[in-house]
Amino acid sequence: MRSRELLAGLGLPSGEPGELPDSPKRFPDGTQYRVEIPSVEGPRVLEAVLEEAERRGVHIHRVSQGSGIMLLTDAEISEMCAMAREARIELSLFVGPRASWETGAGAVSPAGRVVGAQHRGQDQLAYALEDVLRGVELGLRGVLVADAGLLWVLRDLKARGELPRDLVVKVSVQLAAANAAAVKAMEELGADTYNVPTDLSPAQLAAIRRACDLPLDVYVEVPDDFGGFVRHYEIPEIVRAAAPVFVKFGLRNAPNVYPSGTHLEETAVALGRERVRRAEIGLSMLERYYPEAAATEPGTPFAGIPAAKAREAV
Repeated sequence: MRSRELLAGLGLPSGEPGELPDSPKRFPDGTQYRVEIPSVEGPRVLEAVLEEAERRGVHIHRVSQGSGIMLLTDAEISEMCAMAREARIELSLFVGPRASWETGAGAVSPAGRVVGAQHRGQDQLAYALEDVLRGVELGLRGVLVADAGLLWVLRDLKARGELPRDLVVKVSVQLAAANAAAVKAMEELGADTYNVPTDLSPAQLAAIRRACDLPLDVYVEVPDDFGGFVRHYEIPEIVRAAAPVFVKFGLRNAPNVYPSGTHLEETAVALGRERVRRAEIGLSMLERYYPEAAATEPGTPFAGIPAAKAREAV
């Protein structure tokens, strides 16, 4: 096919591999995978997740949050940052506001929901940047974004020294780049780590990995509103073919708690504990079927940028 020749000429995979290759790429510390627990919506949820992880012997490398920086108090952000530093894990908080939470009707229409996590208009983009600036001022060094424009803005502000060079910009699953060229474009826009769509096969992930160096964040158990897939048996192949990868444990058959708060805290805590339990189950399968897979040691400071960029930043 001419199209495959043209893609190969651009340095992209011409298709998905028939037989999964081993990814030669690694995190800067030489390891293949790390573990992420999402929907850690406040200090009490983070506290419960860390406690459950210690009790179960699950090594967590990152926690992420979905309700947004704007719905946390200064004290809550500072407390979460302090807890993450003490546990030596990465903390990633979502940037707000987003289109689905403001006054526009398009984001709640059947065909327009795809823009729901993006920033509608320049005022909302400015508000989102304020969210990042406030978080950074309070000590945050990981933000979760779902808007290509904000991604570009953060890249350039980091390059100019307006934002810390070690600020890790994680791109949300809701941006939905689903092929090697699209994810490569997100990498060039400044993504340090990318959450791929939840239904990509190991072969599709392998094709993306060939084109990109940044870590891929892969749900191996997926919230219902993103498909509800439970992919624990695929973890070994995903790690082997897509490294470096964050193995991300969502939770099927769970209520949507976004935006969260003290009114939902008890539920959010229970969900956080169960996500850690699911991680114990999934990681036991990885140990059983791919025991040589290398994970970042507990307590290793996070370095999410690709090795080439890491060398430039030193």
